Amino acid sequence: MRRNKPISFDDLLKELQEKKGVNDETEQAELGRLFNDSFMAKHSSCKTMQEFLEKGNFQAWTREDLDLIPKELLNRLVARETQFEDWQAMLDTANAELNRV
Repeated sequence: MRRNKPISFDDLLKELQEKKGVNDETEQAELGRLFNDSFMAKHSSCKTMQEFLEKGNFQAWTREDLDLIPKELLNRLVARETQFEDWQAMLDTANAELNRV
């Protein structure tokens, strides 16, 4: 039976950070697909998702980042800048439109 060589804490940390970087890029791409420029122009006063978030003084690049924004504040921004009543309605519509393509 062959045993794996023990990994140092520093090597493990580096490996996890590299994997997280890949996941962050994937999440950014997913958010870009979900809230693409066409979707934002069609349903909001903004041309891009980043422009939308900047109007609320938010910075978010991943779903995890979006989850950190208080829902009440995000709901207000959505109601003010889009045709949706709240964040959940915007998210549901974006998912539905993406799945139709």
